[in-house]
Amino acid sequence: MQPKLGLVNVVNSGCQQEAGCADIVALDEGGEHGADSHGGVDRRCHLGVRTAYGCAPGCPGRCAFRAGPAPPAGGSTAPVIAVLALNEGTETTDFLVPHAVLQLAQVGVVEAVAPRAGAVTLMPALQVEVPRSFAAFDSVYPQGADIVVVPALHTEDDPAVLAWLQAQAAKGAVVVGICSGARVLGRAGLLDGRRFAGHWYDRSTLLLRHAGAVHVPGQRYVADGPVVTTTGVSASLPVSLALVETLAGAERARAVATALGMPSWGLAHRSERFGLSLAHVGTLSINTVLFWRHERIDIPVVDGVDDVALALAADAWSRTYRSRAEAVNALASPVHLRSGLLLRAAPPDASAITVLLDSGMHPACALDHSLQMIGQRYGAATRQWVATQLEYEDPEEVRCGAASPSP
Repeated sequence: MQPKLGLVNVVNSGCQQEAGCADIVALDEGGEHGADSHGGVDRRCHLGVRTAYGCAPGCPGRCAFRAGPAPPAGGSTAPVIAVLALNEGTETTDFLVPHAVLQLAQVGVVEAVAPRAGAVTLMPALQVEVPRSFAAFDSVYPQGADIVVVPALHTEDDPAVLAWLQAQAAKGAVVVGICSGARVLGRAGLLDGRRFAGHWYDRSTLLLRHAGAVHVPGQRYVADGPVVTTTGVSASLPVSLALVETLAGAERARAVATALGMPSWGLAHRSERFGLSLAHVGTLSINTVLFWRHERIDIPVVDGVDDVALALAADAWSRTYRSRAEAVNALASPVHLRSGLLLRAAPPDASAITVLLDSGMHPACALDHSLQMIGQRYGAATRQWVATQLEYEDPEEVRCGAASPSP
């Protein structure tokens, strides 16, 4: 079945399309979405020449999805975007970031869904309330979602998740697997014969499991037909912005990116830099064994706390194997995230280390900021190990600054 959403134009990293520009746009090095990984080759990207997501003629090997949307089925002008969760365990950033960015961008109806309405435990930290069950979603949207975002899940072959995901794909949804969400897509039968990105830890497994699947290095996200996959956790931000651009255009995506503190959401990714080294194994072992040095990190939260900043900080601090983050407030009462999701909070712990989210900093900067603090507290080796897990370039310093107004 053809995807319901008209994601039909194909462009390369660095291509620019403005209102009224020609159908063929030259590629230049260092375009608005980041420099082309081929280093200034003057190729051309043909827009609107295929109804698939694969590479267009003249754009070998580095293509991604990007287009203006066709109206979804049923005549509605607002696409329906479902961000999936498993109640027993869903990766923190993979889930919270796409949900928040797509809500902020106002590109459609964004629904958080899970097998059961209610509590969802996020991994490695936090807990939220998801308002819609699969059954309730299906009742409200019998035609299905236009886009389904699939984070890494604690159980990659949960029967209820796989059945619902297969049903959504059969109705024409574009399915986006964030990080190890690619493993869930694979279990649902959506990766066989497709090009994919995937977290560095999963790539060999996915190749072994899925006949004809091809790993594509050097890209943070890959689209093949109605299936999109990304590299590790940190790719949740750039792929969310790519979806915003797809649904609402470059100007809207730039406004959201500026508010978040993301100068680029291009494809370029140094895949070869990520893997499990002996140094990482040593750091993991030492940090795990020295359990008496483990710490709790308290992150105070109030109504309206930014999903992206909280997710990135809690995720990073909970991957050190020395610490685990908790969202806290004095009353231990739930608070609403900026996106509207309900976040459960714990009471503060007098023995915990308190880490404050800087409201004057761009939300995306929370990751660099957290990595720097982790390095100062636990050393460079732990900082590098956390960055590797997130498949994120280890920052030598915080690379962004004060926040801008929201779009």
